[in-house]
Amino acid sequence: MAISIELICVGTELLIGKTLNTNANWLAKRITSLGGNVVRITVVRDDIDEIASSLKDTMERKNDFIITMGGLGPTFDDKTLEGIAGALRRKLTVNDEALEMVEAKYRSYVQEGRMQRFEMTSPRVKMATLPEGAKPLPNPTGTAPGVLMKYERKTIISLPGVPSEMKAIFEGSVLPMLKKAAGDLTFFETSIDATGVMESELAPAVDRVMHNNPYVYIKSHPKGAERIHRIEFHLSTTADSSNVARNRVSNALAQLCEIIEKKGGKIKTTHTGN
Repeated sequence: MAISIELICVGTELLIGKTLNTNANWLAKRITSLGGNVVRITVVRDDIDEIASSLKDTMERKNDFIITMGGLGPTFDDKTLEGIAGALRRKLTVNDEALEMVEAKYRSYVQEGRMQRFEMTSPRVKMATLPEGAKPLPNPTGTAPGVLMKYERKTIISLPGVPSEMKAIFEGSVLPMLKKAAGDLTFFETSIDATGVMESELAPAVDRVMHNNPYVYIKSHPKGAERIHRIEFHLSTTADSSNVARNRVSNALAQLCEIIEKKGGKIKTTHTGN
């Protein structure tokens, strides 16, 4: 079975429309490509109670990993770890390993000439203040460490909201965990552009193809204008091997293309990836 993952995005800027949630988009694609299954994405504002409530709700559902993004920095509105600590009923304490990471980063900034000197002010110590039992994850491109926690059988991971930092910590520390948990699972996808046929006309046929290929998910995306019918069909699956995944999608694709052509449509392009 694919590992089940939920994402919690923290940031008022996401909810008021100031910032596009590119982190969730990138992370969902990355996790899916590894054979993981993102089952839910939640967005909450920078509020301790709302963060805690969202995490509690997530922990009540069946999932293997919970990944939060945002709210790990030094400013007043970085409240993710306070919310997590509240949800887990754990104290927040200065983590020695995290403190060393933060200090080392600022020392490197001095050596690089990016700042003249530094001191461990309370906002900087805040980035090393973690829920009890948490482990810091190195941040190659920024100052705030990522955070790893275990709760019963769930793994909770907190990543910064800065895209470059989130991606760096994910690739360096989180990806190996997910690969180990996913085992040999492989994700495979392909898509086609069909023209000359309406989406509503093909809807029953898509249902039949999915019924005949229960492990393949098919999603249609209308692309053309009202008088120019163009539909992208995206097919995907997760399997124990790349050959099985490819065969599943290939069989479903062949059936779908046959139906489209019988209805007078044309297959314009094909895009395949994994």
